[in-house]
Amino acid sequence: MSFDLAARLAARRAEHLYRQRPLLDSPQGPQVLVDGRPLLAFCSNDYLGLANHPEVVRALRDGAAHWGVGGGASHLVVGHGTPHHRLEEALAEFTGRPRALLFSSGYMANLAAVTALVGQGDSVLEDRLNHASLLDAGLLSGARFARYLHNDPASLVGRLEKATGNTLVVTDGVFSMDGDLANLPALCAAARQKGAWVMVDDAHGFGPLGAHGGGIVEHFGLGPEDVPVLVGTLGKAFGTAGAFVAGSEELIETLIQFARPYIYTTSQPPALACATLKSLELLRTEDWRREHLNRLIARFRAGAVELGLALMDSPTPIQPLLIGASACALEFSRLLRERGFLVGAIRPPTVPAGTARLRVTLSSAHSEEQVDRLLAALGECQALLPAEEDA
Repeated sequence: MSFDLAARLAARRAEHLYRQRPLLDSPQGPQVLVDGRPLLAFCSNDYLGLANHPEVVRALRDGAAHWGVGGGASHLVVGHGTPHHRLEEALAEFTGRPRALLFSSGYMANLAAVTALVGQGDSVLEDRLNHASLLDAGLLSGARFARYLHNDPASLVGRLEKATGNTLVVTDGVFSMDGDLANLPALCAAARQKGAWVMVDDAHGFGPLGAHGGGIVEHFGLGPEDVPVLVGTLGKAFGTAGAFVAGSEELIETLIQFARPYIYTTSQPPALACATLKSLELLRTEDWRREHLNRLIARFRAGAVELGLALMDSPTPIQPLLIGASACALEFSRLLRERGFLVGAIRPPTVPAGTARLRVTLSSAHSEEQVDRLLAALGECQALLPAEEDA
């Protein structure tokens, strides 16, 4: 008996679901060099244009000169450096919570938080469209795991009625493939009535949402009593890498004591924490980035409507265009690339069957003229597409 890997790969190709990695040969930004070709990118999560900001780059370089490169050990051995500690304090203040805890990735932060908080005899209830890391965390926790209908408080209430033990309600803040916002006030109210805790992964909300970039919790005017467990990633609007969990003193100490992905992982490079401290400063003080980004979102949506493109209900920089068939989405993306635009085709299993899409993402580093050029190219390519095939 042997693993028939070739057959699995062939099947994926036949279903138009085969994934390939573009090779980036330039810094992040609107203009990139991919696979040897200059392209205008509309597929990055660098929402505020900070990934190649000169001040952030300088902070990283100066941090490495002072602190070296490697973290050297886990945080609990000798890997918790002063830059890590300063960044945790700054993130706690930014989120309005007593403490914050750094992680090397958003996937690790989600695994750590869920598995440290619930286990056998408990319940974890998740939105059906949550990020894969949240779904995996729920399954790995050993708790009773159930999913409620997307953004549906009534469905959540039904799940809460059947929950046992400590109950954790988990949702994305901004859903990464649809771009829509969690109905957080209603979800929090339902959880509160049943004594459940709410955990929000606001990976795509920090930066673009809120008066000061504080994400979906700030957007809705909620507080720590509504969302006791708040997760954010640093590789999107912050422009660096890593993640954090923010919450009470007791929550953070519980993660330090019981979260295996935290305990058994080497800390991120201290220079990276130095860079993130600078990006956090820019995120908070340069409001023009959010204001410009919101203008671009409105401009793109208005243009897409004029073209008759199938927009989804998103007020965020994530602007998916629903195509349907995987083959058609791939062809649309290919036609755009021929014209100098990089837009990803998102297909199952990342999204449900029959809902393949172009995932357009906007950044404050884009100009209005660049958005207009994308719209013109979308209109041109749309006219060249063949009749839709089955997904």
